[in-house]
Amino acid sequence: MTATTSGPPTAPGSRRALVVRGGWEGHEPVKITDLFLPFLNENGFAVETADTLDVYTDAALLAATDLVVQCWSMGGISAEQCAGLTAAVHAGTGFAGWHGGIVDSFRGDVNYQLLTGGQFLMHPPGFSDHTVRIVPERADHPIVTGLADFDVHTERYWTATDPLIDVLATIGFEADETRSRPVTMPAVWTRTRAAGRVFVSTIGHKPDDFDVPEVRTLTERGLLWASR
Repeated sequence: MTATTSGPPTAPGSRRALVVRGGWEGHEPVKITDLFLPFLNENGFAVETADTLDVYTDAALLAATDLVVQCWSMGGISAEQCAGLTAAVHAGTGFAGWHGGIVDSFRGDVNYQLLTGGQFLMHPPGFSDHTVRIVPERADHPIVTGLADFDVHTERYWTATDPLIDVLATIGFEADETRSRPVTMPAVWTRTRAAGRVFVSTIGHKPDDFDVPEVRTLTERGLLWASR
């Protein structure tokens, strides 16, 4: 296992975050997760990064971890690794991520999909201008409170989602030759799994997606919300 520690020494009582990053390099897992390491440090987390999924089999490490931030696109996860991650989240370790790093991970592993509450299926070719709409009934949720609908220029993820997720924001797909009617698709959601919290945003294919203030804000809030 390769693991390194990031950030200043941690004072007693502060929280611990584990950033697990790897998989398909097209999602720039190191560059994009590095955007959030200072934020986590500033919010009282000692941050450790790992480039192997074997950390999910280290029960003691995960039990001592308040938040797992995953950016690992595609690839495969073993039954032991998935079971370790799931057990940790059920026991209270938070789990959070964005885009393919969390919902295009480990395609075909149903237990992992049950943990995240959704799975990437496709996106239209290239990047497109589209609007992310805050769900009015959830506008007071701490992740999106005070945010209005906003525009992005990036991929639009078509996902299969669990009915038990709490959808905070959506995107739209217009009718076309394959879709008989317009569709509203979850784009940002949370869910609980026993004692643990899970945060998912489908926005974040490229680093400059996080230059949009609302994207950066809801992502940072999502990390804090998910943490133990």
